[in-house]
Amino acid sequence: MLVYLYGGHVTSWKDEHGDELLFVSNKAIFKPPKAIRGGIPICFPQFSNFGNLEQHGFARNRVWTIDTDPPPFPVPTTNTAYIDLILKPTEEDLKIWPHSFEYRLRVALSPGGDLMLTSRIRNTNADGKPFSFTFAYHTYFKISDISEVRVEGLETLDYLDNLQDRARFTEQGDAIVFESELDRIYLGTPSKIAIIDHEKKRTFVVRKGGLPDAVVWNPWDKKAKAMSDFGDDEYKRMVCVEAAAIEKPVTLKPGEEWTGKLELSAVPSSYYSGQLDPDRVIQDSSVPEDSIS
Repeated sequence: MLVYLYGGHVTSWKDEHGDELLFVSNKAIFKPPKAIRGGIPICFPQFSNFGNLEQHGFARNRVWTIDTDPPPFPVPTTNTAYIDLILKPTEEDLKIWPHSFEYRLRVALSPGGDLMLTSRIRNTNADGKPFSFTFAYHTYFKISDISEVRVEGLETLDYLDNLQDRARFTEQGDAIVFESELDRIYLGTPSKIAIIDHEKKRTFVVRKGGLPDAVVWNPWDKKAKAMSDFGDDEYKRMVCVEAAAIEKPVTLKPGEEWTGKLELSAVPSSYYSGQLDPDRVIQDSSVPEDSIS
């Protein structure tokens, strides 16, 4: 597990054989003002261009600090390796987004190799004003070949198609497969989504709490060529499946705190199809969608 203070950004997560599970572009730039291309960028306080800020907000372009005295997290720490980071707005941030906040992030690795991210965002405004934000864990999964991948768990759901001015459609397929550029925001999604890599015979299981939406993205060839920090053919070896809160922005009154959880596991596909309990969600206790306290 590798976490950069720049962006509070996880860039590496490996299985027990040492195989890398997250995609990072060979052309990624690891310093401001560019966000790191790959891993798990954090989109806050704005997803994409859902607002007036820079694309995906500023959290992924700031240097976070290690939180040496975090309040208790609702994540068990027995035998778990973890790091706590914190982000607070600078004076420059307050000029472009005039809200005071504390964003605490715990990145943890379980004994079984699961990667867990817990975000806690608190409104610390002294002026009594609430604020609203959209959010995503913009996870880039490393895969064998995009043509060999399917995403399950989003069947029959409504989605906004970012390639068609966010027009709303209903998913018709029994799984999502990739034959061209795809960029969708699925709404009201379940707490568990599976990414099945047929060639690797590996399934990524995404479990989430407090994050009702899910973004699925692959840039395909033309957009890949247009991105300076992304190799022309790298789209074949990555897929983004992002736990998010987009359609209904999260609103916090002063003193309120929101929690958004992501748990990633990688299992053999045979195990996933045969034995994985479909009802198991994060830590066997789902974070309620109303995850504000």
